[in-house]
Amino acid sequence: MFTGLIRHLGTLESRSSRPGGARLRIAAPADLLARAELGASIAVNGACLTSVAVDGRAWEADLSEETLAKTTLGRLALGAAVHLEPALRVGDPLDGHLVSGHVDAVGRLLERPRAQGGLDEGIWRFAMPAELAPMTAAKGSICVDGISLTVVDCGTDWFTVALIPETVIRTALASMRPGDPVNLEADPIGRFVARALALRASDEKLARFARDGWGS
Repeated sequence: MFTGLIRHLGTLESRSSRPGGARLRIAAPADLLARAELGASIAVNGACLTSVAVDGRAWEADLSEETLAKTTLGRLALGAAVHLEPALRVGDPLDGHLVSGHVDAVGRLLERPRAQGGLDEGIWRFAMPAELAPMTAAKGSICVDGISLTVVDCGTDWFTVALIPETVIRTALASMRPGDPVNLEADPIGRFVARALALRASDEKLARFARDGWGS
């Protein structure tokens, strides 16, 4: 489990093919490397990966074909900055929201506010696959490239979040442009509510939930 609070930024150094997938090598700060012992779980842009090698400047993780297909990790450019978060420990503060590190879908940035006085704060708009709509609601949580954010508004294939300068300058969002893809993970509560409605409720109720959110 993770919290969606980005403590570290890393750099994608290499991506090599291997049978059944690929291997990433990610340069990271010493504090993160100290948590990347073999077998440790590290979220990379919101995707939970397992450390398979580590040295004094970088760690490595294997990606399955499923991970390559369902996340952005197979298409990131070498040298790209990535968000890193070690797994939550018992007793650690839960300052964001519970994040599993299991990416639900890939979305993309639609709009970001123009910087005023050098600060990129305001409403950011993202596209999402329609199947995420029943799990997305205003004032609910969503994870964007591993960042825990609060939904401001949403429709059947889009949502908005309000970002403060602190979030932008401390993450790779600062360099993101409209059209760029992002990993999305829905609020786990929303996932189970949507599943229950799909199994037990009528199609009319599910559609109303997707349209109006928790208050429907």
